Amino acid sequence: MPSFDITSEVDMQEVRNAVDQAAREVANRFDFKNTNSSIELGDTGITIRSSTEDRLRAVRQVVEEKFVKRGLSMKALSWEGVEEASGGSARQLGKLVAGIDSDRAKQLNKFVKGLGMKGVQSQTQGDQVRVIAKQRDDLQAVIAACKEHDFDFPLQYGNFRD
Repeated sequence: MPSFDITSEVDMQEVRNAVDQAAREVANRFDFKNTNSSIELGDTGITIRSSTEDRLRAVRQVVEEKFVKRGLSMKALSWEGVEEASGGSARQLGKLVAGIDSDRAKQLNKFVKGLGMKGVQSQTQGDQVRVIAKQRDDLQAVIAACKEHDFDFPLQYGNFRD
């Protein structure tokens, strides 16, 4: 039976490239001089720092622009609230959203079942959801419906088997 997998992954090499480009731009732009603005990539997210909250928003905008230019989904980056750091500066953490946890898998399974297509099944397998159907056209309809629906996390469709 034909099947495909729905996953939610982030290309870490592209994230690294986007952060490097953003850091280079922040270091060279005139409006960021003497603001102690910085961008750091950690294991689970991106930390941005600046002297004021206004400059922090500008740094965040630079990071988001680089994400878009590198073809990364903005849904893969979840920004937390602005924190006051030492010395009167501001700090913000952006977490990278990757993988499909059990709540998101339930949401995807419920959505696929809610389409009401006969012979289409979905099941959770680790950090991905496998969709199985009797006909290839049904699978393509499920992919189209998932792309139209606005989930709050990025989705990729792969491992299509006939």
